[in-house]
Amino acid sequence: MDPAGVTRPEPPPREADGSYSVHGSGPCPGGTVKEQGRSLRLSIFVGESDRWHHKPLYTEIVHRAHKAGLAGASVLRGVEGYGATSRIHTTHLFRLSEDLPLLILIVDAPERVRAFLPQLDELNLSGLVALDEVDTIHYAVHRH
Repeated sequence: MDPAGVTRPEPPPREADGSYSVHGSGPCPGGTVKEQGRSLRLSIFVGESDRWHHKPLYTEIVHRAHKAGLAGASVLRGVEGYGATSRIHTTHLFRLSEDLPLLILIVDAPERVRAFLPQLDELNLSGLVALDEVDTIHYAVHRH
């Protein structure tokens, strides 16, 4: 039980390399397959108005991630935020912004994400890039 009085389940056992044990992976009720493991999350913070060769920078990053064979990429649009310039970007009606913060998330095996990083160097980013290890659970529908 944590200090707030919430009972949390014990984490699954780990292998020597930090990955989850395959015990517990496999078929789940309802015809789905569950795989657990360690992954690397790449978070890229850019502005909506950032461009690469006259097209949105986030589009270029997602297309490069797809071409590199990464598991997936998502672009999330922020409601409000600020970065290195300390200028607040917001969606409030009275302060319409054309440069809202965007977050591009990519999660895949650590070696695949790290191999993708030089692609970001080529884009001359002016945003923040963060890497963090995450525990992942992937549910997939088992097709017969």
